[in-house]
Amino acid sequence: MAPRCWRWWHWSAWPRIRPPSARSTLTPGFRRQFSTQEKTPKICVVGSGPAGFYTAQHLLKHHSQAHVDIYEKQLMPFGLVRFGVAPDHPEVKNVINTFTQTAQSDRCAFRGNVEVGRDVTVPELREAYHAVVLSYGAEDHQALEIPGEELPGVFSARAFVGWYNGLPENRELAPDLSCDTAVILGQGNVALDVARILLTPPEHLEKTDITEAALGVLRQNRVKTVWIVGRRGPLQVAFTIKELREMIQLPGTRPILDPADFLGLQDRIKEVPRPRKRLTELLLRTATEQPGMEEAARQTSASRAWGLRFFRSPQQVLPSPEGRRAAGIRLAVTRLEGVGEATQAVPTGDVEDLPCGLVLSSVGYKSRPIDPSVPFDPKLGVIPNTEGRVVDVPGLYCSGWVKRGPTGVIATTMTDSFLTGQSLLQDLKAGLLPSGPRPGYTAIQALLSLRGVRPVSFSDWEKLDAEEVARGRGTGKPREKLVDPQEMLQLLGH
Repeated sequence: MAPRCWRWWHWSAWPRIRPPSARSTLTPGFRRQFSTQEKTPKICVVGSGPAGFYTAQHLLKHHSQAHVDIYEKQLMPFGLVRFGVAPDHPEVKNVINTFTQTAQSDRCAFRGNVEVGRDVTVPELREAYHAVVLSYGAEDHQALEIPGEELPGVFSARAFVGWYNGLPENRELAPDLSCDTAVILGQGNVALDVARILLTPPEHLEKTDITEAALGVLRQNRVKTVWIVGRRGPLQVAFTIKELREMIQLPGTRPILDPADFLGLQDRIKEVPRPRKRLTELLLRTATEQPGMEEAARQTSASRAWGLRFFRSPQQVLPSPEGRRAAGIRLAVTRLEGVGEATQAVPTGDVEDLPCGLVLSSVGYKSRPIDPSVPFDPKLGVIPNTEGRVVDVPGLYCSGWVKRGPTGVIATTMTDSFLTGQSLLQDLKAGLLPSGPRPGYTAIQALLSLRGVRPVSFSDWEKLDAEEVARGRGTGKPREKLVDPQEMLQLLGH
């Protein structure tokens, strides 16, 4: 259930107010039109990231009697707001305040430490609730599927981000940062997040919510150069201008861009959409213009560097002489075929070897199937659905990444989740959902108790939250994240 709704986000694009497109199109008086048998629908949401919380928020707002239970496999809520947003982007985490208001509603309950598909099945939830919404996100990463991917020194960016952000399953990652060169495969916002964390002076991270264990490793970090590699060209990068600007201005670093990669680009960007044009213009200026005296002096004194390598596709992770760890990566040189969004990178037949001691794969997230009873498209990595209604399973819905794939900014996930909530309420009003009373959590609680599962409530989370804040206060951090589930359960007296 944990990653949900990631970018991809970008988190920095989280709106403070709902755009017009996200506002409900429910008919006036919709909330007053439910019949008596629909008065107190019990709805279950699986996943407590943005998709789950936005779905719950919409249901509670537009049905004055609905009760929503949010199930989460982690002991703490908020999904990738907590485990995905970079520690040096605290302003993006403010959306937690909105989600907290939803969770504190007397018609909403958080049920943490419950893994749907293991502790309780989707059919059991469907039996207990009038409707079930799957919002559990994309908690897996796209494999590279190349030789050497299993070597020590190769990590998914997802695991690396989880490690420095305190995701319990990644707390033992212990990446070796004793090499001088790292390669990140992929050119999205996550790739730039990871590069920025690797190259940021540790003292600049000391007042963030990065874990103390990660900070200790980063203080010993010897990585001096980070290459960010993409199969296509400058016009196809997936990161946004905010993240690029942060990289260009990163203290103690200088950018390495090959002007040859940008030849002829000035004419080609005239027709592209404005955000892409502004981004490409910034890349062009950085690659081709002489910096001013102050910037030139800053770059000359920089002890670290980062660069973008275009038209390169990973073929093989190269082992060290004794074969025990990664020592480089073999890249196929590519060229572009096609036009517009259909542009494809095809190998030219040339290859090049890039020495490095750390390889981070940032080529995308993917959802997993949650339960044999739920249809799943393994190729697209989504639950087949129509406007959030799961195909051929009445009363079952989905929202967020598991609905549409791990793409889009946060506003996309918000709108997407509101639309799923709206589909559910329309079905409820049309009499398409079970009409009689349903036991809801009472039935599930009995099953969990029999199976030895102890759920965590939102008030339990608030105790853990207070403990984290107290631990961080001593070192001037906003919090020191708890990363060991056993310690969390002990603190709660479980």
